[in-house]
Amino acid sequence: MFKGLYVAMVTPFRDGKVDHERLASLASILVEAGCDGLVPCGCTGEAATLSAEERRDVLKTVIAAASGRCRVVAGTGTNNTADSVKYSLAAKELGADAVMLITPYYNKPGPAGQYQHFKTVAEAVGLPVVLYNVPGRTGVNMLPETIWRLSEVPNIQAIKEASGSLDQVSQILSGSGITVLSGDDSLTLPMLSLGARGVISVAGNIVPELMKEMLERFFEGDVEGSRKIHFELLPLFKALFLETNPSPVKKACELLRLCSGDLRLPLVPVGRATEETLRGELKRLKKL
Repeated sequence: MFKGLYVAMVTPFRDGKVDHERLASLASILVEAGCDGLVPCGCTGEAATLSAEERRDVLKTVIAAASGRCRVVAGTGTNNTADSVKYSLAAKELGADAVMLITPYYNKPGPAGQYQHFKTVAEAVGLPVVLYNVPGRTGVNMLPETIWRLSEVPNIQAIKEASGSLDQVSQILSGSGITVLSGDDSLTLPMLSLGARGVISVAGNIVPELMKEMLERFFEGDVEGSRKIHFELLPLFKALFLETNPSPVKKACELLRLCSGDLRLPLVPVGRATEETLRGELKRLKKL
């Protein structure tokens, strides 16, 4: 089910509220660019600062804008199993195609707790589930052995792997048939070579066509062409993480007039040096 370019969507804000007009516009732009899926309400979408009502409304807007033209994978994970179930059931009711569940942060459960958390949510919602392993944000790594065990739950079908370790990716793929999606734009091509099937991309918000082409060339056997695009985009990948995500990509979206660069505290706009680097990369790629 999961293959290709999925975009970890930003959540546009204006005057402190979700800008649903810009959100719908961005979703339509991404669909028309050929994205295989949209992933609202994840880390890039500042889900941690969205209320339950705002999460629901964001999903409603994105699902309506997608209109069945691509999959919508709703970010519904929290560090509270009961809330994760509640958000996942709400996403199912709204028509999401799948849910994405981050490893519980702050609580930092071990393998046994992780297993019970994900299994409980998966069984409650019934939709396809994408696990999300991002130790840099959660403070805890999901071990390959835990992922292998979770892959035996019928509707846990994929993992967004953002540990930054190609060794971990190799281990995951060597021990189960779970679909691996890159959670790091700059590691997508190396991960594809190991057997990953796509990416949930931050850069896809601003260069969806190039991200899509990089993936398609690889899957068609044009590895050299894919590698060329990877190297072309690598400086942008790095620029988008000069400061805490999604502050840089929000600034890039603002520069491209896709939406405002507004963020919610405790995130703040990027500094002048990062802004100039982003501006330079967008000009180099002929986006500005």
